[in-house]
Amino acid sequence: MDKFQEYLRRYQQEIDQDIKKRTDFLYEQIIGQGLGGAVVGISGGIDSAVTAALCVRALGKERVIGVWMPAYSQQIHAEDAQKLAEAIGLNLVSVNLSQAYDAIVDELDRVVSLDDKTKGNTKARLRMTTLYAIANQKGYLVVDTCNRSEIYVGYMTKGGDGLADINPVASLTKHEMRLLAVELGIPESIITKAPSADLWAGQTDEQEMGFTYEELDRYLITGETSPEAREKIERLHRISEHKRSLMPDV
Repeated sequence: MDKFQEYLRRYQQEIDQDIKKRTDFLYEQIIGQGLGGAVVGISGGIDSAVTAALCVRALGKERVIGVWMPAYSQQIHAEDAQKLAEAIGLNLVSVNLSQAYDAIVDELDRVVSLDDKTKGNTKARLRMTTLYAIANQKGYLVVDTCNRSEIYVGYMTKGGDGLADINPVASLTKHEMRLLAVELGIPESIITKAPSADLWAGQTDEQEMGFTYEELDRYLITGETSPEAREKIERLHRISEHKRSLMPDV
């Protein structure tokens, strides 16, 4: 059998133990430390869905707040966020960031003209500011949703979704996240939707990275992928090292 598929088959067989490991981790890091609960940013995508579901299992729905933060977001993501809340019993609140986003972009445009990528990163940082405000007020921790695949190539915003207090999914590739999503009862529309950070209209992860999650995950799990994908993956890994390291000092 293909080594990649064999690895995923073994993970599927051990998925119950993996869920327990991750929910135990969440319980220990939050309840074990005397904290009140967890705040999770909900995007309508699979990573935040899995993370929120793990938090609800670990802490109970009364200790988890999911936050939907639209800023000219596509309606499909709003609908999937609501489907998730209904499926897992998540306390979902909404904070519309459109006006705040417009205000800061307008001010920044007076200093420097922003391209779509910088505007998208600014949007991600506004979302993390929102999560930390809620967590600060409640005495909760912000739970990160970035998976192993994204982290390896730096596909997250520094100061945005790359910033949080704890991460229960950092060792899982996108393919493992999909298997876990099925086990956790995540709605099918979320599992099958093309991954997107919803940073601008029509944006998708794979289009922006320049390779597929299958190429990336196969490389991370088996070391095998096409030469073209390997070159792109390793280049992104090198130039994003600063996102995975503590701030240098002297």
